[in-house]
Amino acid sequence: MNGADMGAEGSGVGKKLFIKTWGCQMNVYDSARMADVLAPLGYRTADEPDGADMVILNTCHIREKAAEKVFSELGRLRTLKDRKADQGERMILAVAGCVAQAEGEEIVARAPYVDIVFGPQTYHTLPEMVARAHRAAGAVLNTDFPAESKFDHLPDDAASQGVTAFLAVQEGCDKFCTFCVVPYTRGAEFSRPAAQVIEEAKRLVAGGTREINLLGQNVNAFHGEAPDGSTWGLARLIRELAEIDGLERIRYTTSHPRDLDDELIRVHAEVPQLMPYLHLPVQAGSDRILAAMNRKHTADHYRALVDKLRAARPDLALSGDFIVGFPGERDADFAETLRLVNDVRYAQAYSFKYSPRPGTPAAVDDQQVPEEVKAERLAALQQLLDSHQQAFNQGFVGKTVPVLFDRAGKRPGQLLGRSPYMQSVYVEGGERLMGTIADVHVEAAHVNSLGGTIVTGVYESNSAGATARPAIPSMEARA
Repeated sequence: MNGADMGAEGSGVGKKLFIKTWGCQMNVYDSARMADVLAPLGYRTADEPDGADMVILNTCHIREKAAEKVFSELGRLRTLKDRKADQGERMILAVAGCVAQAEGEEIVARAPYVDIVFGPQTYHTLPEMVARAHRAAGAVLNTDFPAESKFDHLPDDAASQGVTAFLAVQEGCDKFCTFCVVPYTRGAEFSRPAAQVIEEAKRLVAGGTREINLLGQNVNAFHGEAPDGSTWGLARLIRELAEIDGLERIRYTTSHPRDLDDELIRVHAEVPQLMPYLHLPVQAGSDRILAAMNRKHTADHYRALVDKLRAARPDLALSGDFIVGFPGERDADFAETLRLVNDVRYAQAYSFKYSPRPGTPAAVDDQQVPEEVKAERLAALQQLLDSHQQAFNQGFVGKTVPVLFDRAGKRPGQLLGRSPYMQSVYVEGGERLMGTIADVHVEAAHVNSLGGTIVTGVYESNSAGATARPAIPSMEARA
């Protein structure tokens, strides 16, 4: 997330805040909340770090060499910080997120010019940390897991996120996959109270949001306290959110196969606002590797879930995550992954070579796969995944789909939006269509997008908040 000038409270002096975000949608959500927390201090987001009064790097520990990328960025920012100091001004430099949580002390040691280092659970205390940084001679380090929830301390008057918005409902993970650092950086699974989520959703919709993407490290493990003191799962929460007038579309990510229950599957069939797209990571198709990953599900269990989902919603589009070259992976194991991909046929997918994460069990496994083998397997997997994605998109040519337009395209007069199936769709259209849902006749299909022409006026909400939309052909009809 990048951020624009603003006046400091009570002084009329502008303070500029630049936030650079790596990683998942949860980090994007967190960055927006950081800006909200700092707004009362007079900070407004800027588009570049040069001249900023505060820079925050919101980091991710999932990708390879994540920490080194952070230190490289800090080196570039030090030049800007020194330049501002030469002008008699100060840039507060902060590192947030999962790298900060996992390697906070090393950041302080290697980059002593960093003013604040804080983990994902403590950004609600940013005003206090900024005050301490102004007083202290040295870094403010805050990587605790506080007893109170950060969500209880966020301001109600958050900035508008626009037509589409993320809304965190669950955080943390209890699964302890052997390749993953999330349980160590985000902590145990925690679900927000349902009433708190619903109120935030209503504020977003009142601010112009028409699509909300519910976020969590294991979002379908949501078990929030209900207004009557009982506990709601994600399915019940989605049903309640669907009653908000003006909320046209609901999505959720990221899911774990172990937490996908029958009630949530039924919601896909019964709630029209819930889009027919689900990100359901499997990671591998070999039961032996899945067991080594501590995934606690088998490939056939995953296949059975996919069958249930498609029985409930035949046009459901699936995306997934894959790791190739996990320690101990053999050719036969990789062949099982390819077989699973052919069985499921993903509309989208994300695939990566395994890379060790310090502190995780897989990192010390003595069966590491050679890099050249990982590279060959990744290329083969991505070729297969891309062919399926291209075929999925090609099946829409000549069809009409409802598209929610949420951003401008690269060319003048071009608009971009999302289909119900999460495809990026571009058209030529006027700005009046921004924030609306309109039918698009698809004329071109690419691996990552669709192109078409608007063929109807915009949709209007009905009294239940759902949007009427034409029937979309099933997966079988598009194949």
